[in-house]
Amino acid sequence: MSILIFIIILSTLIIVHELGHFLVAKKFGIRVDEFGLGFPPRAKELFIWRKTLFTLNWLPFGGFVKIFGENPATSDEVDSQVSESEEGKVIDNNASTAPDSFQSKNRAIQATVLVAGVFGNFLFAWFLISLGFLTGLPSPVGIYVPVEDAQTTITLVLPDSPAGEAGLKSGDVILSLSRGEDVIPESGGEAVSPEEASQFIAVSSEPIIFEINRGGEVSQKSVTPEEGIIADQRAVGISMDLVGIAKLPPHEALWYGLRTTTELTVLTGQAITSFIGQSFTGKADLSGVTGPVGIVGMVGDVRELGFAYLLTFTALISINLAIINLLPFPALDGGRLFFVLVEAITRKPVPLKVFNVVNAAGFALLILLMVVITIQDIRNIF
Repeated sequence: MSILIFIIILSTLIIVHELGHFLVAKKFGIRVDEFGLGFPPRAKELFIWRKTLFTLNWLPFGGFVKIFGENPATSDEVDSQVSESEEGKVIDNNASTAPDSFQSKNRAIQATVLVAGVFGNFLFAWFLISLGFLTGLPSPVGIYVPVEDAQTTITLVLPDSPAGEAGLKSGDVILSLSRGEDVIPESGGEAVSPEEASQFIAVSSEPIIFEINRGGEVSQKSVTPEEGIIADQRAVGISMDLVGIAKLPPHEALWYGLRTTTELTVLTGQAITSFIGQSFTGKADLSGVTGPVGIVGMVGDVRELGFAYLLTFTALISINLAIINLLPFPALDGGRLFFVLVEAITRKPVPLKVFNVVNAAGFALLILLMVVITIQDIRNIF
């Protein structure tokens, strides 16, 4: 089930991304030859809409658009430079001269088409988070969003910690802690606070029974605190916060959704930029990077917590996809955008040979990085 949900999430995010390219290209009169659902080989031709062929393909991972003249490598891969339509009109198939070609548009339009996919992912994340606020989204106490029914919730579990080995997960709500006859909260008392839980754990040398609520199911986990996780006190390797439910009317859900999406985008961008900077100095830690295999496992964990958490998780992936695509790296939208910038400055197209070599090298590096991350994900599982 987790794999199926992951495929649905990934495919939806990629289709949203490609839909952004498609709509903006159409808006500026650029010809789009194909909008594919999934990746080739082609399974079926579905229909033609506004002169674009929509197809269904065998590999069910996202989709693609073929924008006429976007890739110089395929500029001249046509049966003839001039052909005739069914209506008898002459059609110019030369991407460098045809008025409906990506290459014939000015650099500002080209950049807008390229950025449109990223903007589509941002809009989709905004929609998901707004929907979450409309139906009830878990949010920490003390930020700008009003929340109700706040409870102490685990927000982080360190890998290989006592908590992680015991099966505690982010999103678990702590109902009570017990150690022998000591129990918090006491019978009839208020819910346990993060501060009380931390103090209770810090003075415990014997196993603690965590009574938790995970997605509506109550269970118990036995965890033994250890020294060395936090200086001068025992700990189990978790972070906690008061988290409640933010349920807002439509207009507030949209506003807070936009604000939250913007802040998450900025924070994600800073994290990715910091990671890239550390990569150049040899200080980057790949253990904090998760690939497709790791995300499948995360989908399973998030699904247990409930639909609202799955919405937020999908929004975060959409934001990550948007930012990564903006990086000025070959084979990504940001790399193509960089070429457009170079062409705007030099006032001449990038040589075809340079374009092909750089993109091939960039694609190879992306595949290599994906293989390395996937191997790491598999090692983490076993």
